[in-house]
Amino acid sequence: MLKKLYRTPGPIRWTILEKEVVDEIIFRTIKPRNRLILELMARGGMRIGEVLKLTPSDIEDRKLTLRAPKSGKEREIVFIPQKIADRLKEYITRKGIGSDQRIFPISYTAGREVVNKAGKVVGIHLKPHDLRRHAATYASRSGVPIEIVSKVILRHANLSTTQRYLGTVSDVEAIRWIDNLYG
Repeated sequence: MLKKLYRTPGPIRWTILEKEVVDEIIFRTIKPRNRLILELMARGGMRIGEVLKLTPSDIEDRKLTLRAPKSGKEREIVFIPQKIADRLKEYITRKGIGSDQRIFPISYTAGREVVNKAGKVVGIHLKPHDLRRHAATYASRSGVPIEIVSKVILRHANLSTTQRYLGTVSDVEAIRWIDNLYG
């Protein structure tokens, strides 16, 4: 009985959002600010706190510099798709945001609420980290090497941390990959 009580818990497995669900969440978000926040998390693998700290001076084309990231390093780099970079620059220009002003001057709680409301629109309970996990899992399932997912998209120091993010593979998906490799 004591052994049962004090055993170490198994690995945590989250429900990973499918690409279609994430696309629907993003496309049904009308407010440009909220859509950009969601896209940076889902397509750039960014944490909500990282998104909310961004300033225009952190942006260089498709490369975002994170100052004082969670890792404890002085800075980290995030790469984003060109379409998002273009929309982000347009948003900054349209809003007249100064180079050292925050692009999204809302609180962490308000940012979480943006994500939560976006999930409710499609009928799911959505948390900010769900979008980061989606970015990792989608990249991995699209054939991106685990080292790139870990070091570039998620910016983890260890591959073992990244492996906890990735969803379990269904039998159908396993067969599809085997067919792609050897079929």
